[in-house]
Amino acid sequence: MREVDQGPISRLGPLGIWSFQLDVQPMARAQQAVAELDDLGFAALWVPEAIAREPFASAALLLSAAPRIRVATGVASLHARTAMTMNAGWRTLNEAFPDRFLLGIGVSHQTMVDGAHQGQYGTKPYSTMVDYLDTMDNSEFWGAAAPVAPQRVLAALGPRMLRLAAERGIGAHTYFVPVEHTAVARDALGPDALLAPAQTVVFETDPAAARQIARQFMSRYLALPNYTNNLRRLGWGDDDLSDGGSDRLVDAIVAWGSLEQIADRVRAHLDAGADHVCVQVQTGNAQYLPLAEWRELASIIPSLRARPAV
Repeated sequence: MREVDQGPISRLGPLGIWSFQLDVQPMARAQQAVAELDDLGFAALWVPEAIAREPFASAALLLSAAPRIRVATGVASLHARTAMTMNAGWRTLNEAFPDRFLLGIGVSHQTMVDGAHQGQYGTKPYSTMVDYLDTMDNSEFWGAAAPVAPQRVLAALGPRMLRLAAERGIGAHTYFVPVEHTAVARDALGPDALLAPAQTVVFETDPAAARQIARQFMSRYLALPNYTNNLRRLGWGDDDLSDGGSDRLVDAIVAWGSLEQIADRVRAHLDAGADHVCVQVQTGNAQYLPLAEWRELASIIPSLRARPAV
């Protein structure tokens, strides 16, 4: 784990939570859960944008439920709103909750953009991101000024987008990646940018049961070229990517087993260059709120904070 001073919001701490499950709870229940995550010592909560809650509204409600925890979008799609609207939402939340909202922006996926958003994904996602950031940064905003500057990360997997994340934000949020990608991402970002990979975990020690849950989670992502192309860049082949994923790929993408085995995967990301690992608990039931698993994860936070820099 590195010791780099990047400004207040970048010091997210070593461990956060990435959760879709909160989106499908009644908001009052989600707010109670976030207050508990705050009390447990998690520094950040990452919320998605896909087929559930609108992330800016959700972030505002969740931030209002706890005094310390930061909320990050993992990630807000640039195809879901204009650059001016994205800029306004970002600055509004930053003014209301100074240094507690981190905007994650991504280009999403062609199936989502062309279908759900009724947009046009196009053939040049990198150029789309550059143009969008340019428009966003040149947008007028007459709202109240915040005491601290807003900060953002980019969803990035390939080398060009990773470099852009360091140039046009404070760093990158990576998703559906093995530890080997974290080392590659650190090299592409350089030493000073924030790197926050998501790590999916299954609290199950039986290999067959754990891999069944993992494959259920992985199935939707193995159908998305952004993720499979990234894995191919790392050397994973057709045999690994087909039929739900090889055991070797499943084990690389999803950490399963005991708390200590899961903690070892978090440590591996930190040793490979991550600053912050956001853990997504999967149980096979999207409606289940994994409070028990989050409480277990909280027990390793002190040891992660005490680790020496590498």
